[in-house]
Amino acid sequence: MRQLFLKYRIIVLILVCASFSVKSYSHQIKDTIVAIKQLQYNATKALEREDFIEAVKNLNDANKLAMLPKYRSYKPDVELSIAELYYNLEYYEKAVEIAKIAIENAETYQNEYKIAKIYNLYAIILISTRKYSESELYLAKADSLYTKLNDTKSKVNTTYGHGLLALQLGNYNTAVGNFKSAAKGFKEQGLLYQEVSAYSNLADALSLINPKTFPNPLIEARQFMNLVSEIAYSQGFSKLLIENHRINSQILIAEKRGAQAEEELKFYLHQKDSLKQIHLKAIERGIQAESAIGDLKETIASQQNDLTKKDKSLFLGKLTGWLSIALILILSLLTLSLYKNNNLRAKANELLQDKNTELQEAKENAEKASQAKALFLSTITHELRTPMYTVTGLTHLLLEEDPKPEQKEHLNSLKFSGEYLLSLINNILDLNKLEANKVEIEKVPFHLKKRIDGVLTALKKSAETKNNIINYEYDTTLPNEVIGDSLKISQILINLISNSIKFTENGNIWVRVKNAEKTAKKVVVHFEIEDTGDGISKKKQNTIFESFSQGSLQINRKYGGTGLGLSIVKNLLELMGSKIFLESKLGEGSKFWFNISYDIAEDNGLETNLNDIEVVFENTVFNNKTVMIVEDNKINQMITKKILEKKKMICTVVDNGMDAIKYAKEEDFDIILMDIHMPGISGIEATKKIREFNKTVPIIALTAITIEENLEDFYKAGFNEFIPKPFKAEDFFEKINRVLRSNDFLVK
Repeated sequence: MRQLFLKYRIIVLILVCASFSVKSYSHQIKDTIVAIKQLQYNATKALEREDFIEAVKNLNDANKLAMLPKYRSYKPDVELSIAELYYNLEYYEKAVEIAKIAIENAETYQNEYKIAKIYNLYAIILISTRKYSESELYLAKADSLYTKLNDTKSKVNTTYGHGLLALQLGNYNTAVGNFKSAAKGFKEQGLLYQEVSAYSNLADALSLINPKTFPNPLIEARQFMNLVSEIAYSQGFSKLLIENHRINSQILIAEKRGAQAEEELKFYLHQKDSLKQIHLKAIERGIQAESAIGDLKETIASQQNDLTKKDKSLFLGKLTGWLSIALILILSLLTLSLYKNNNLRAKANELLQDKNTELQEAKENAEKASQAKALFLSTITHELRTPMYTVTGLTHLLLEEDPKPEQKEHLNSLKFSGEYLLSLINNILDLNKLEANKVEIEKVPFHLKKRIDGVLTALKKSAETKNNIINYEYDTTLPNEVIGDSLKISQILINLISNSIKFTENGNIWVRVKNAEKTAKKVVVHFEIEDTGDGISKKKQNTIFESFSQGSLQINRKYGGTGLGLSIVKNLLELMGSKIFLESKLGEGSKFWFNISYDIAEDNGLETNLNDIEVVFENTVFNNKTVMIVEDNKINQMITKKILEKKKMICTVVDNGMDAIKYAKEEDFDIILMDIHMPGISGIEATKKIREFNKTVPIIALTAITIEENLEDFYKAGFNEFIPKPFKAEDFFEKINRVLRSNDFLVK
């Protein structure tokens, strides 16, 4: 009887413990949900303060919690916040990727309110990537869902999105109406940051609107700018304060106060660059966080079934385990021993799983670090091109305006520094593409001698500046046309010959192109570049082809340079199945040589020699020539127009592709300079439209993007030539001169 009573007490005690465990489990779920919401709120407030590192940290913690199976329904909300973070960091590619995942997850859980919010954010992100048609579609979807849900408060978000879309498309009257309505709605809901953002964009639209269609827009724009400054300063909205300087520069341009506009724009670019550095640090932090989450995702994906079963068994085990143990204790002590052994094995498995996770995390971190490096180099070099155009363009204009001797010395130093920085940007981009394996070798027919002649012609002035003589030896037994990548061989020769010119003064440079081996279908071409320059020491010859390597510290100080040229040559030749060789002595010059195997193409005859292909350059060719400048950036318009007017060219400036098509139909221009990325239709689309009714007018792509990889596509679209920004004024006018003369020849 006493033994039965003891058993009864044990069973009751176990049931009480199990009941307590159920209540504790329920409270744990509620606490986790509250934690996710709090982390999202903290991240939102951090974004408003421009504290991106804090926002990344909070969203990383929220994402980890939302990845657990029981909280999956909250994942779309967290992903929405992450997409908004990347949008504010201007990392639009990643923002699009996360928004798509959020849409897919939200549609899975069929929560229409969440779906509408994500559609609206996705549309705003698409506006920043210039995908206007797709953006309009998702704004319509979001608006439709808010109407269905009878959620008039949330519809203010789509009104704001429509305002951003209208602003980008140049529909400034529509944008003004949308932003005013959105600002009112945000104010009624107490959403201060969103309200001030609407005022900022409203001022932007008013600064660009046509005064003929809107009364006193600049006065109203300044009123809203003052309101933005007052609120943003008190609340710490630094990004909006920075944007005020850009908008103010647009207003000053409209008021024809160029000097003040330039100072305002310079300050904006400086502040924007500082903000960009903060963005990059936050992106790097986000990539590291994403790596850790990626490990967790992989673990969950590979063991999802086991985790589900384990989750259920843990809960049921607490209810039944103690009962089983109590009953088994009465029957045998063996069960207790087995239970302890199972616990030890579970701990050993958990320890092993932790070690595997650490190893995987180390691998992923290494890969993410490599991606972060490539992203940083690509982003920073491309972002530098637009302000560099302003620097080099204004420097050229100031030099042309007969400055004082002491000013001219400073301006020449500024010009040299700009050209050096541009060379560095181009070399870093090339090396970054090579290291990321994004360079492909083309195999198309080209005239070998013509290509080499063109390289020597381009470098002839540089050689003459240093009083060097280029001796050109070309083997006449070589085939006229071969099949290969003409751009890559040009790039290799330009780097090697420029290097010889740089380190040689009052000397000789030999360029030799010989027939090393020839069959009926193939030829091996031997290239040699030799100079009488400074030479390279034996010690440095082992490392000269590495990135950022120079012959010596003294050489770097004397001649400058980044040491990237020879590294690019080495990588390009390896892609083409070849290798670079070097022979050099200090003080006696250097000789580089390599062999490339080409397939022989159909023979079309020899081209003219080096002296015959020299371009004749006369300033009179530009007199009274009419040119249309198609450019949406006001500062770039001013610089390009002034540079051309110095050559007595007659300029017409238009802001977008549609106006360019209209003017091209109504007037006969001698040449058109076409930007690529503009609101509305792109420069490529505008050129295709112009070519439908005008086949002869020369059109040059004047753009800050690098387009060498898609050069053939640009020629197919109808461009005669392209000039990358920033450019040297000499190269700029030489290309315009060549295109004008070619067109005159065709017309005759």
